[in-house]
Amino acid sequence: MRTYDNPVLGGFYPDPSVCRVGDDYYLVCSSFEYFPGVPIFHSRDLVHWRQIGNVLDRPGQLELSDDIPASAGIYAPTLRHHDGRFYMITTVVGAGENFIVTSERPEGPWSDPVWVDVPSIDPDLAWDEDGNCWCTVAGCSLARIDPGTGKVLEGPLPVWSGTGLEHPEAPHLYRIGDWWYLMLAEGGTAHGHSVSIARARSPRGPWEPAPHNPVLSHRSTDSPIQCTGHADLVEAADGTWWMVLLGTRPRGYFPGFHVLGRETFLTPVEWVDGWPQVGPVRESHPVPAAWHPVPPQPERDDFDAAGLAPYWISPRRRPAGSWSLDERPGALTLHATGDSLDRPGHTFVGRRQQHPECRVDALLVPGHGRAGLSVRIDEAHHYDLEIAGGEASVIARVGPARQCVARRAVAAGPLTLTVGVRTEPLVTATGEDLPGLRAGGPDAITFAVDGEPLAALDGRYLSTQVAGGFTGRVIGMYVTEGSAAFDWFAYAAGPSR
Repeated sequence: MRTYDNPVLGGFYPDPSVCRVGDDYYLVCSSFEYFPGVPIFHSRDLVHWRQIGNVLDRPGQLELSDDIPASAGIYAPTLRHHDGRFYMITTVVGAGENFIVTSERPEGPWSDPVWVDVPSIDPDLAWDEDGNCWCTVAGCSLARIDPGTGKVLEGPLPVWSGTGLEHPEAPHLYRIGDWWYLMLAEGGTAHGHSVSIARARSPRGPWEPAPHNPVLSHRSTDSPIQCTGHADLVEAADGTWWMVLLGTRPRGYFPGFHVLGRETFLTPVEWVDGWPQVGPVRESHPVPAAWHPVPPQPERDDFDAAGLAPYWISPRRRPAGSWSLDERPGALTLHATGDSLDRPGHTFVGRRQQHPECRVDALLVPGHGRAGLSVRIDEAHHYDLEIAGGEASVIARVGPARQCVARRAVAAGPLTLTVGVRTEPLVTATGEDLPGLRAGGPDAITFAVDGEPLAALDGRYLSTQVAGGFTGRVIGMYVTEGSAAFDWFAYAAGPSR
């Protein structure tokens, strides 16, 4: 029997929301403090996804200042298709409230924001048979709104808010058959995360909870997939039902460390006596009826295109003067906008780490300044491989501590910088274990210049369990003084040797 592997979107792609249009599926995820915001993907089978853009791809849609802390910004988008138009509603935490953007095509262009005066986060949209648009938010409450103007026409009205666990959030309202269903997450987005559901004859209620709530939770299990929740339902073209949801893959000793953030998983749904039966979410499931693989994303970006690929992201914003593909054709030139990765406002272009083991290589053409590769969770948790003044350095920033752990003189010409991530223990040439890289941590992160090893660091300090927050690792290129060019950047999944 053919199977697919979970997660279907590896790496920091949390809070998935999905909709189907004919035989096509579209999915969006949270992006928090990164720009561009709300990555959007296309699939023909719910398993193989290709990023086709970002919903919030210009400053007029998304303005995040340096005052926006890490893990603020864009929370929990909902994607829906109604009367020939796509709608995406989300919250920008720290810079406003809820807003809607729309487009006739999923690739965009998407409209400017229409602000909705309904407080709370995790907004959802649903339409009834009379054309009324209902917006449900975490908490939970519901309002009838005009999606074209954002005006509240009725409410907010209190609705079912779960079974009594903390943080009832991520509500999604559906009309399925003769019933309205309200599905939400509760228990928090950590190990207590769960999915519960209720139904009513009208969006206004009264609501009847499912007798088997929660319909999905991996709490207190030994599953390699944890923190399952924040789900969305979709009916496939063949009439089967599926759920997309977030989860984590912790590694190492107690309490376990997840470094990729919360990822997107897929699991089948069965309807029994008018209620969905779900899970558990496994690492491998039988495939849906449709099967449409997509070509793999090239491992190497030579920066030959007219613009940056949609998977490239930057913290908060990407000013026009901070990067260029034209100054040095076939290379990405970066200009410093801040003098430290320890504070917002720096120049950084990166991509999500999507696999437990991977290798990143980049060819740096040093300019007159300070540049390199960084593995980051936020401004207080990052490891940097830096080139400046004819010297290569490895710098570790963990909370209030910042230390250069290795340095070596390097040539002035182009340099190949390498960052490797390994889950196996690291040993020296004589077979001795490297301290701190074997016992308990999720992985080791290694650094090399032109193939010569420079340092190896414990990966647990770049994990959610240490840094906190809602994101995952991002690996990218940076400049904190002057300028530099990167001729190419390559990301390969699998063990780094």
